[in-house]
Amino acid sequence: MTDQQHQGRSTDGLEPRTPTGAAPSDEPESAAQQGQFLTTSQGARLRDTDHSLKAGRRGPVLLQDHHLREKITHFDHERIPERAVHARGAAAHGVFESYGTASSVTRAAFLQHGAVTPTFTRFSTVLGSRGSADTVRDTRGFATKFYTGEGTFDLVGNNIPVFFIQDGIKFPDVIHAAKPHPDREIPQAQSAHDTFWDFVSLHTEAQHHTLWNMSDRGIPRSFRMMEGFGIHTFRMENAQGEHTLVKFHWKPALGVHSLTWEEAQMVSGMDPDFHRRDLADAIESGAFPQWELGIQVLGDNENQTFEGIDLLDPTKIVPEELAAVQAVGRLTLTRNPENYFAETEQVAFHPGNLPPGIDVTDDPLLQVRLFSYQDTQLTRLGGPNWNQLPINRPHAPVNDMLRDGYGEQADHSGTAPYRPNSLDGGCPFTAGDAEHAFTDLPVRVPESVKNRELASSFEDHYSQPRMFWRSLTPVEQRHTIAAYSFELGKCRESAVRRRQLTCLARIDPTLCQRVADALGMEAPEPAEPLDDRLDPSPALSQLGRSWPVDGRRIGVIVDPDDADDGLADLLEAVADASMTPVLVAPRGGTAAGLPVDETFATARSVEFDAIMVGGNPVPTEDATPSLDQKAGAPAAAGIDPRLALMIQECWRHAKAIGAWGRGRQVIAEAGVQASPGVVEDDRPGPVLDELTELLGAHRVWQRFTPERA
Repeated sequence: MTDQQHQGRSTDGLEPRTPTGAAPSDEPESAAQQGQFLTTSQGARLRDTDHSLKAGRRGPVLLQDHHLREKITHFDHERIPERAVHARGAAAHGVFESYGTASSVTRAAFLQHGAVTPTFTRFSTVLGSRGSADTVRDTRGFATKFYTGEGTFDLVGNNIPVFFIQDGIKFPDVIHAAKPHPDREIPQAQSAHDTFWDFVSLHTEAQHHTLWNMSDRGIPRSFRMMEGFGIHTFRMENAQGEHTLVKFHWKPALGVHSLTWEEAQMVSGMDPDFHRRDLADAIESGAFPQWELGIQVLGDNENQTFEGIDLLDPTKIVPEELAAVQAVGRLTLTRNPENYFAETEQVAFHPGNLPPGIDVTDDPLLQVRLFSYQDTQLTRLGGPNWNQLPINRPHAPVNDMLRDGYGEQADHSGTAPYRPNSLDGGCPFTAGDAEHAFTDLPVRVPESVKNRELASSFEDHYSQPRMFWRSLTPVEQRHTIAAYSFELGKCRESAVRRRQLTCLARIDPTLCQRVADALGMEAPEPAEPLDDRLDPSPALSQLGRSWPVDGRRIGVIVDPDDADDGLADLLEAVADASMTPVLVAPRGGTAAGLPVDETFATARSVEFDAIMVGGNPVPTEDATPSLDQKAGAPAAAGIDPRLALMIQECWRHAKAIGAWGRGRQVIAEAGVQASPGVVEDDRPGPVLDELTELLGAHRVWQRFTPERA
C-alpha cells in the first residue's frame, strides 16, 4: 500500500471513526489523547514516524526534521525528578461524604451535613525509590486531596501519628540519614543501616516514631488496612468565630492489619507491587476501600496543650482514652487512575492548601512544611504552574492574577492583572467578609525574643514511647523486639548499637534486654527512673477486635481430576461474602469446568488471607520441594511438596486454614491438623462460614506459644 493509499486508514485496516476531511471544531480537543490519527503535539497528522529526515537515503539527518526533534526532546524529558521522599506510591479517586458532625467546630463547607466532595488519595512508602518494593518496613504516606467548592484541602499525613523530628529544619538531616549510604547507594528502602540508627539514637526525639516503625505498623497488610493521621495539630473556626484545636485520624473500615516479617520478605521477592496491586484489584472488583475521617477535639488555650501534652510537638499523640476520635465523614475510593504518570506521579500536595474554617498552628515541623511542599514542585514539576496540571486543578473557580512562567496552561483574560484596577472594572474582587472567604485566624503570638530554641515541653522524649510499648499485646511486643534485633544487627558500628540500647533502656528494660541478647551485647541500665505517668492506651494495639472481611483473598485448592460439581457453589459463596476466590490447582486448565486461576508453580501462600483445601492432587514430575521449605517441617510425602509448603507457610503466618473432603487428608499429612484456626468438615459450606469468622480477627495468634509468635 502506498503512502497515499494508507492515508485515512487505521493500522488494523478499520476505517477511522471520523472522516479525514472533518471540519475543525470551534472548541479545543480534549487533552485525553483519543484522536484517531498519529499527530504532532499540535495536532498535525503524521505520515511516517519510523524514519528521520535525511539528505538522501544514506545522508546525514537534517536539523530541519521538527518531528524528530519534538519526539526525541519529549522522550529525553519524559521522566521528571522523582520525589525525594514518598517516591513509590499508589493512588485512587474517591468521594468524601460528610456526616455534618463537625459543623459545631468548623465552617468548612465540605464538613457540613450532606456535603459530598470528590477526592484523590495517594499512599506511599517514604524511603524507597520508585522502583523499590512495596512491603519494606517503612512509614507509609497517606495524603488526600479534597476538591472542595471553596478551594482544595490537602490532608497530608502518614500511617504513623508522630514524626521523627520536632523542627522541620532537621528534615534534610533525617532523610539523608535514612536514605541509602552515599558511597554505595545501599541499602534501598530500608532503615536497617548505620546512618539511620546513628541519627535517631543521637536525636532521641525520634524514639517514639522509631518504636511505631519497629512495631507491626511498619509492615501493613494493605493500604486498605492501615490508619492515617494528620500528625500535626490544626486549628478550626466555626460559623460563630469560635476556635478549637483538632487532630485528624483516618480509621479503615477493614481494621488495622499487618504482614508478618517473613511474609513481608517473601512478598518483596514474589510481588514487589503487592500493595499497589491489592489496592487496584480491590477497587476494580467493587470492594471499594473505605475510611472514616475523625477528629480529636482538643479545645484551645494560650499554651496549646491538652492534659499536659504539648499539642505543637509532632512527636506526641493524644491518647484516644483522653480525647475520643469523633467521626465526621466517610472516604470511599471508587476509581483507579487511568494514567499513572498524569495522576499518581504528578499529583502534588501542600499543607497550605486550606479551606475556610481550617488553619495551621505554630507546630515548628508544620511551619517548615508550608514552605517546603510549595518549593519542591518548582523543580519536580517544572515551574510555578504545577497546580494547573489536571490532577492538581481545583474544582472551585480560580482567578489568581498569577501570570506566565514555566508550564503555564491557563488562558487568562483581561488586561489588568493587578489590584486595584479600573481597566477590568475592578475585577477580580476580594471576598471581604464573605462567608466562604479564607481567613488567617487571629491568634496571639507570644511576645518573645528571637532565638533558635524549642519549649522545654519538647524535651520529653520517652514518656510516650513507653506508653506505646506498654499498650502493645505480648505478640506485638515480640514482633517489635525482633524488628529492633534485625535492624540493629545490620549496623556495623558497635557505638551506634550501644547508643540505641541506651535509648531502649529508657523505654522498657525487657525490650532493651531482649534486643541486647540478640545482639550479643550487655543491656545498659536506664539512666533515670522509667516514666509511667501515662497509662497504656488499648486503642494503640491492632489486636483483639473483629472487622469486615471485604476484599480478602481465599485460595481454594483442588485436584482438577477429582473436583466435584459443588465447586462453583463454593466460589460463588466466597464472592457473596465480599471476598475474592482464587482457584488453585497443580496445573492450568479447568477444574469441574471452571478455569484455574493459579497453579502451584505461580501461587504462593502470601497471596492469600486464608486457604481452603478440597482435594489431594497427585504430585507431578515438576513437584520438587522448594528450597525455602524449612528444615524440620512435618513430613508430607503423600502430597505435592509445593502444596505442603503453602499449607505450612499459612500455618506459620497464623492464617486460617480450612479443609473438606479429601483435603482433610492433606492437612493431616502437612502436620497442621487439630491446630487453632484449622477448620475441617465433610462439606465446604461450614468450613467457609468458620473461616470467614476467623478472618474477622485477621490472624489466629492463639496458635502459637509465646516463644513462637
